[in-house]
Amino acid sequence: MACRSGSGPINEDNARFLLLALFIIIYLLCGAAVFSALEQPKEREANERWEQRFEHFSQKYNLSKKDLNNFLRNYEEANVAGIRVDTIRPRWDFTGAFYFVGTVVSTIGFGMTTPATIGGKVFLMFYGLLGCAATILFFNLFLERVITVIAVVLKSCHEHRHKKAALASNGQRVSEGNRAGGNGGERGEDLAGWKPSVYCVMFILGMAAIVVSCSASLMYSAAEGWDYLDSLYFCFVAFSTIGFGDMVSSQRAVYEGHATVAYRLGNFFFILTGVCCIYSLFNVISIVIKQVLNWLLRRLDAPCRCCFPRRGHHPHRHPRRNVVAPGHLRARRDPSIETDALNESETDNGRRMSGEMISMRDFLAANKVNLAIMQKQLSEMAIGHPRQSSSNSRQNGFSGGVGALGIMNNRLAETSVDR
Repeated sequence: MACRSGSGPINEDNARFLLLALFIIIYLLCGAAVFSALEQPKEREANERWEQRFEHFSQKYNLSKKDLNNFLRNYEEANVAGIRVDTIRPRWDFTGAFYFVGTVVSTIGFGMTTPATIGGKVFLMFYGLLGCAATILFFNLFLERVITVIAVVLKSCHEHRHKKAALASNGQRVSEGNRAGGNGGERGEDLAGWKPSVYCVMFILGMAAIVVSCSASLMYSAAEGWDYLDSLYFCFVAFSTIGFGDMVSSQRAVYEGHATVAYRLGNFFFILTGVCCIYSLFNVISIVIKQVLNWLLRRLDAPCRCCFPRRGHHPHRHPRRNVVAPGHLRARRDPSIETDALNESETDNGRRMSGEMISMRDFLAANKVNLAIMQKQLSEMAIGHPRQSSSNSRQNGFSGGVGALGIMNNRLAETSVDR
């Protein structure tokens, strides 16, 4: 993948895309094999049991199989419209409709309630377009504030450990530091530039998601009568916005022994909090996956340096950025991952797309941002150092952000100044 071909070096972004696509395909194949082995015997058993019951019922009440099948199809249509065997709350009263639109904008989509009228289906297309976009923005802003809080807390702990270590030092080390003159300033600079680890942030978000899921499972087990493991399964399916619809909470008209209104409020709170936590965790895990892909690309690039030790540039081709090629074919730059995406998104061979609000190249580059950029921004926010572009951003009405959202806002501010 990383070797030079007849058409030139492979673009690093394309190589990363192909590697991720290969990983997803293998992951899907493995998942299909596991679920087929686990679930297929159960499906066959249920199918055989249903055929026996169908035959027995047809013979007992002297009904033709054709008439019975037609009746079952009619029930399936009623089931789609919200008619159930058990007594449930109305689907389309105000509270039921509010629950429905919540599953729409959060992209959960349980499927237990769907619009049946033409007007409802048309309205859903426009309603979901704006609602889903606004909710995704809310999730991004939630992620920004959660990581900001994590960065501030971890920085406070780091400063506390730093001060504790300084107080525990003996008098000789203190006197040596005074004679050195600049060591104290260097320590202050190191402390100011400290950033939390991506793995630490991922661990904290993972623990928060586990705590929310376990707490919600206790509530669902008590209120819905589900097993605790089934409740955990529901929490993951709902919080990750997969939303199979095989298990749906808060569907009874009245909950015996429980305050119905309080339970529905708790259900709304846990779903909102859980979706935000899992969304944030997914974003951080995707950054770790990208780091692993970058590591694999570097490992794949290493044999090419042995295969092509001293080959120059192609006579009719200019070197491109982000190519997986031998090291001498690329201009060496700072390997820091903090500035990699910024360099890619802000420059294009010295040209700036000032005539456009945002170019497709900048949009794609913004989506490649890793957590190091977020850590840098959040660290500056935590220590109180203002960013250079903050004044221009505020003047032009674009606020700073985290990750891809922050870079797009910065680019919009820059292009507005150019215009």
